[in-house]
Amino acid sequence: MCTLKNETINEILKLGSIYEVGGAVRDRYLFANVKPKDHDYIVTGIPYNELSKMLKQHGKVDLVGRSFGVIKFTQFKDGKPITFDITLPRKEFSTGTGHKDFEVDFDADLKIETDLHRRDFTINAMAVSLEDKILIDPLDGMADLKNRQIRIVYENSFADDPLRMLRAIQFAARFDFEIEKNTYDALVKHAHLINTISPERIAEELNKLLELSKKPSVGFRLMQQTGLLQEVLPELELCVGVEQPGGFHKYDVFEHTMHVLDASPKDLKLRLASLFHDINKPQHRRLVEKGATFYGHEMSAGKTTKAVMTRLRYSNDLIKDVKMLVERHMFTVDVTPKGLRRLIRQVGKELIFDLLELRRADVEGLGMNNNIDDINQFEVDIQKEIDSKAPFSLKDIALNGTDLMEMFELKPGKEVGDILDYLMEQVLDNPKINEKEKLEELSKIYYNEKINNDKGLN
Repeated sequence: MCTLKNETINEILKLGSIYEVGGAVRDRYLFANVKPKDHDYIVTGIPYNELSKMLKQHGKVDLVGRSFGVIKFTQFKDGKPITFDITLPRKEFSTGTGHKDFEVDFDADLKIETDLHRRDFTINAMAVSLEDKILIDPLDGMADLKNRQIRIVYENSFADDPLRMLRAIQFAARFDFEIEKNTYDALVKHAHLINTISPERIAEELNKLLELSKKPSVGFRLMQQTGLLQEVLPELELCVGVEQPGGFHKYDVFEHTMHVLDASPKDLKLRLASLFHDINKPQHRRLVEKGATFYGHEMSAGKTTKAVMTRLRYSNDLIKDVKMLVERHMFTVDVTPKGLRRLIRQVGKELIFDLLELRRADVEGLGMNNNIDDINQFEVDIQKEIDSKAPFSLKDIALNGTDLMEMFELKPGKEVGDILDYLMEQVLDNPKINEKEKLEELSKIYYNEKINNDKGLN
């Protein structure tokens, strides 16, 4: 367990008191036999400068959080650096909206209970004394843990920091807790304030909901019921109540998405793809005699995926991968070996198995008890193609751009790219021709025909 070394704790206890606080305390009581990953501490009775000097004798001290009374303290265990937040007790005063404007007053002489009263939820407002292991619980957080409920510490908690609303949502989903009535009402009242929070912080909480929850649908349904979804993901809100008649779906678009989300593995890329895969169905819904069609929704959804993830400041690489999965999720398994190789080429070997996982979740989300034997067989066929070393990208073919430039005395540019694309198509059709000599011959034929066509000789 990554905790402070005993000699460091004992040194602090000579002059003051030290408490473990926050999620580590909560999780120790919530999850039996699970050791918390992160540990945060509060020290009382020792001024900031004196505490930092003391800690320098036991590890590395970083004072980047000086204005908030925070010390980043690093010790090495088994040769690995472990960093802790060690903080003086503090009070916070909101001076604006959305946690952008606030003042922090830290003081070594403040009581631990004062610090706990500024926190978000009662289950996070407990501390354990490292001197005598006594639990400090002035807000009955332990009772809320036992009753499995989320309760704000004070009335204006969400107004002071609206991000706490998303934290309440993801805690409820992760821990299977209820949101206490007054807390729920406050969430509904202040939902519009989430727009005062930076996109990066919103995405961070969404990621926790998606990656750490067994059923992230719990969180998204709460977001929809409280008005948060309309503020954070209005594109998904449009899916609510959009029926899918025709006998292929049990649920409307939003509910189908929720079931797909829960059926997906706990992987951020896959769960984002599950969240967005049908997000543009409302715009493509067309009623027909036997139900409804949604032609083209997958490509349109890819554009929306990119727009939403860009808005939330996700990385370009993650956006690219999720967009690809969304755009290709309607693939067919009824293809020839050539078609199969082309799908692998389009999606990439790195993503192709994620695409199959998305399809499995999509099938489960239909709610029609469909089997996935065809998908499992498709995976076997894909693996065989990959194991056969078939070429799926330009780097796999036996002739490269440098070879072509030497052959035809070309400079880097479109002509070289066109020849490579042509060769790629040929080896996808017939992997056996992926030999340098054969590709050289094909290149000569293609290049000569192209020159003749350009000259108008054919």
